[in-house]
Amino acid sequence: MRTIVDFLRRLSSGKLTQKRNDAADKKFNIATAYDVVDKLGVAIDPRMSISSIGINLITNFEDLKLKAYDDGANVWTIGFGTTVYPNGVRVNKGDSCTKEQAISFFQYDLRRFQKAVHEVVTVPLSQKQFDALVSLAYNIGTNAFKSSTLVKYLNSLDYRNAADQFLVWNKSNGKVLKGLVRRREAERHLFLKR
Repeated sequence: MRTIVDFLRRLSSGKLTQKRNDAADKKFNIATAYDVVDKLGVAIDPRMSISSIGINLITNFEDLKLKAYDDGANVWTIGFGTTVYPNGVRVNKGDSCTKEQAISFFQYDLRRFQKAVHEVVTVPLSQKQFDALVSLAYNIGTNAFKSSTLVKYLNSLDYRNAADQFLVWNKSNGKVLKGLVRRREAERHLFLKR
């Protein structure tokens, strides 16, 4: 909420009175604030953003690749695990990018997966829990994340069973993969740190 107040203060030339703040509360809900700011191309989310711990978690499992590769599930991937470019085009065999482009794709993906977590999680989260959830969503995709049993447990305030659900997402094409087992254990561990 502090980010919204700061944002409104900048818009009102630093003079955000209680009266203006109360009026803003009535007209300026959090979802609207996010949509408006996001359309301006500014990466401000009045809720929570991924921390350096979460970014390190993702990049430790998503190696930087400047040439498209099959991720093992017949999905072409580039950069730090990007499967869809910011323009909506899917990554294809033979694609390549620069390190700068890979970083730009990664930043776009982070915003997209943070937004997915915010859209479906309705309960309070610690920073570490949020980071773990963004990492999971980044890896399994928004649709799988949004419809997951993990989110159902979480939104019913069952944090323990939600944490255990990380471990379920350890397969690709029906086969358990050691890399996914390690990633899910790391995400679950971070989630439980609170």
